[in-house]
Amino acid sequence: MKRILLSLVVVLSVFAVQAKTLVVYYSYTNNVHRIVNELVKQIEADIVKIEPAEKGLDYAANNYAIGSAQISAIRNNPEDASSYPTIDPVKVDLKDYDCIIIGAPLWWSNMAAPLQSFLFQYGKDMSGKKIWLIVSSASSGISGVESDAKRLIPDGKFFSSSLWIKSSQTSNSANLIRQWLKDIKYDSVSSLKAIANDYSKTSYTVYSISGYLIGRDMASIDNLKKGLYIINGKKIYKQN
Repeated sequence: MKRILLSLVVVLSVFAVQAKTLVVYYSYTNNVHRIVNELVKQIEADIVKIEPAEKGLDYAANNYAIGSAQISAIRNNPEDASSYPTIDPVKVDLKDYDCIIIGAPLWWSNMAAPLQSFLFQYGKDMSGKKIWLIVSSASSGISGVESDAKRLIPDGKFFSSSLWIKSSQTSNSANLIRQWLKDIKYDSVSSLKAIANDYSKTSYTVYSISGYLIGRDMASIDNLKKGLYIINGKKIYKQN
């Protein structure tokens, strides 16, 4: 009975099942969509696709005049919510994620306006999250997209090595993604061990899902087998 009560106390203190990685993206020409499809073949992640609320807009008309106007509005008043185009409601609880990968098209040297709308609404909820960027463009550099992301997610933990895939390289995105994930050491950075260090730099307690104490040190995490675990009685993590 004592063990059952302990399990209940520990489980009730858990506020989220950790899904680890979220991929959020917008795609008009479908290049980013294809890139994201290749990405989630190589990692475990949930996906959120951003959609403009106004349907049927021809962004490509008149040399992408609509997109240009949207980017100009944001540049002129980046702190004003009315500067950002309206997007469809998004159902996502960012507390469930520690790692976020943003798939962004480049518009006029900036991040695509609909994706900026999402980050304007949710960027503050990404505080402390590990953030990576994948950018698709026809030719220009990606520094403007990186600046937009850091402005909209002021307290995110950005990793410097963004992945830039030009439109002409989309067909080779699987290989480019595979090499990028290796270069940024994604598996180790997003691992249970790394995440646990973020939540407690000095000490933490690891329990089995049934409430048994496993350990209180790094070796406890190093030796975990596949399964669900509770760390510090705050979150449930799944060891890969």
